[in-house]
Amino acid sequence: MQEERLKYEKRLMHKLDLLLKTGQLLMESSADTSRILRNMNRTAAYLGLPEDKLHIHLTYDMLMVNISDEEHSFSKFQRCNKHGIDMDAISAVSKLSWRAIREDYSLERYENELDKIKHKKRNYTALQVAVGTGFACGGFCIQFGCDWPAFFYASIAAMIGMYLKGYLGRLGSNVYANIAVAAFISTLLAWLSAYISMPVIENCLPDFLIPLLHSDTPWHPLLACALFIVPGVPIINFVSDMLDSHFELGLNRFLNTVLMVAAMSFGIAFAIKFCVIDNFVKDLSMVPHNNYLAYATAAAVSAMGFSMIFNIPRRLLWVVAIGGIIAVCTRNFVNLGPSNNNVGLDCGLIIGSLAGSSLISVICVKAVHMFHVPHHVLSIPSVIPMIPGVLMYRALFGLIEMQGVVGELTEAFSNGVKASLTVLCIAIGVAIPNIFARQWIAPERRKKLRQMIAERKERGKFVDLSEFE
Repeated sequence: MQEERLKYEKRLMHKLDLLLKTGQLLMESSADTSRILRNMNRTAAYLGLPEDKLHIHLTYDMLMVNISDEEHSFSKFQRCNKHGIDMDAISAVSKLSWRAIREDYSLERYENELDKIKHKKRNYTALQVAVGTGFACGGFCIQFGCDWPAFFYASIAAMIGMYLKGYLGRLGSNVYANIAVAAFISTLLAWLSAYISMPVIENCLPDFLIPLLHSDTPWHPLLACALFIVPGVPIINFVSDMLDSHFELGLNRFLNTVLMVAAMSFGIAFAIKFCVIDNFVKDLSMVPHNNYLAYATAAAVSAMGFSMIFNIPRRLLWVVAIGGIIAVCTRNFVNLGPSNNNVGLDCGLIIGSLAGSSLISVICVKAVHMFHVPHHVLSIPSVIPMIPGVLMYRALFGLIEMQGVVGELTEAFSNGVKASLTVLCIAIGVAIPNIFARQWIAPERRKKLRQMIAERKERGKFVDLSEFE
């Protein structure tokens, strides 16, 4: 009897361990808290852990599960060591949790599949990510109104900075120090590229190279070269968690976001001091004056470039490119207008960002059924090109560089408020259409899940704590 009890307990602890490993993989891949809980509850249903006796507690670096009744209690903990962004893993875990119930996986098979997801090689090499990220920052530069030579200068500076950041990370260096170094190097390279368009340099170049290398907006790459560091996914997850009342995890994500933006700002500030650059973050205009074809091209490039950082499946790159075009062009049409010599409704950046993110989120509600991936795998990469990274580091840089001049604090505060409201509207746009759609989608999924659970109970697959008597 004692031997059977120990065997039963060992199997129960194995199930709790698998549940924790599922949650750990999602947390370390930057899934939002609601998705982690949904997937863990679905996995618990597959494992036969009764929902009314199961308790799940999540923090940013520690997960806990407990199963208990009036007489028995079993708990396990799991630390989350590394946090990155892996949309492919999030999608794979979601599919696995459904497939395990439907096909009645053994515990060994489920564990093997989970290990395959965890140790799967990323879809893009470090060099490919650096190149994609570089062009993504170049796309941002186009959105700020630069010309195409400046696009390439911003891209090259960002490529080198991103590759350096990844290399330092692989060496085990502190993540915030890596961000500061990458921001410094990218800004330094962007500053050097501006001199290519100066007469003193052009006079030394062959005549046929001057039209290719000359930029009428040589300082714009300084605005965009470090935007690969802006933590778009943590920002959106923070707002989403707060809206879903997951305050503790949301605040952890917020603090991580602030530290990343602060590290980026210090790197840029140090480069500006080192290079004796005038305060471009106040004086250089971000109002774009390109046509909508340029906006669309830049948005597609940015969405695909950042998607490579997020490790989305290759087959979806063209999908998020179209999503980025829709989101950015909608944002620009609502945002811009006659007041800044553009075509549009002239409603401002905040309302424009809400409109763009809401539209793409509604489209993604339908698109997830076509491409069989979670909603955020499509919607977040599509809206990332709208994240106001420049406003964020302008606000922090304004505070860092404050000299006591009248209006400095107002300028920094204005940029901070505008950036915060824009991010809030982007996150709301991503979340709210999905919440409304869930009113129709969730009942059908719950019904399907209840049916599968009932079938498993009939086969005796559920844990009964009375077995420990």
